[in-house]
Amino acid sequence: MTAAATENKRRLLLASDRSDQSSELAHILQSVGEVESITTADIPESPARQVSGIVVDINLRSAESVQRVRNRLRGEAYRSMPRLFVLADALHHASMQAWALGATDTISRPLDAAAILQRVRSAFPDTTGYDATDRGKALNRGIEAAHAVIVKIFEKLPAGEPLTFDDVVQAESKILKAIKHTSLREWLTTVGCHHADTYRHCLFVTGFAVAYAQNLGMREDDQRRLARAALLHDVGKAFIPVAILDKPGALNEQEMGEIREHPRRGYDALAAQGGFPAEMLDVVLHHHEFLDGSGYPNGLAGNQISDIVRLTTIVDIYAALVEKRAYRLPYTHVRAFALMEGMGGKLDQQLLQAFRPVAFGAY
Repeated sequence: MTAAATENKRRLLLASDRSDQSSELAHILQSVGEVESITTADIPESPARQVSGIVVDINLRSAESVQRVRNRLRGEAYRSMPRLFVLADALHHASMQAWALGATDTISRPLDAAAILQRVRSAFPDTTGYDATDRGKALNRGIEAAHAVIVKIFEKLPAGEPLTFDDVVQAESKILKAIKHTSLREWLTTVGCHHADTYRHCLFVTGFAVAYAQNLGMREDDQRRLARAALLHDVGKAFIPVAILDKPGALNEQEMGEIREHPRRGYDALAAQGGFPAEMLDVVLHHHEFLDGSGYPNGLAGNQISDIVRLTTIVDIYAALVEKRAYRLPYTHVRAFALMEGMGGKLDQQLLQAFRPVAFGAY
């Protein structure tokens, strides 16, 4: 099959009340799929099964247009569909309004064709021959594969049964496919029902990491690398007493000291076993390091912290904030993101802002 044929498997809705300005966008989108241009009044309550996603290009200062779009996109049919909003500029209030309307990503004028195409290719699946039954199967297979690795980490590894790199590799394709062909929201909703906090956290982090990589338009090899790292990042918690991991209240100083040992214990276990890439070991050991040197276990700072660690740290912290815990309610995505922005130089703020569309689009 030719590249052009593959691209044209996508079917996109371009909803606009700005036909004079949307023609350029339609031309760009035609490079990656079949585009149907409609007015916001014509947004269907239930889109055709083969539609990959919707692109919304409206005047966000028009109360009428905003209300019309809100009424359409709040329907169940659009919950798992990518929703790309076009902003007249990059002003913060416009972005916030788009996310409030259900955007899963935003782009700003002036239009950058290469950036738009990259976003669409990564976030909007090609849909020929792919129906709702396939979506459900892909999601279930991905979660089952990820869960199988988590079980090996927390139940079999402490008992002396080795975890291999191949165990992780066998799961990664199913995980990537699950999130690409369904949505991060569906992944989080399903794994959010898990009874064990530690298992749920690892699955949340994996989902956020894969969605982040896909939203950034990473090559598939790089998506796989991040998925592997996220899945294994907390492997050291397998060697922490369950009574501490599942304690339904604040940890005391001694218990916190025990928790802070998990990066080193995970690293030592995998390094001794052998066969794991250096970058995965890097994430396992350093995902609690901060750019200002205040993290643990080694107090790394600045350029000592690799990009893959910086990415994993962001999704790890965000997932922890938005998860339900026995001792507190989950933070809203707005509050969680604001707290992370408030961490300033501890985190890579540029990478954090690139994570914003994923964080806000998941709810």
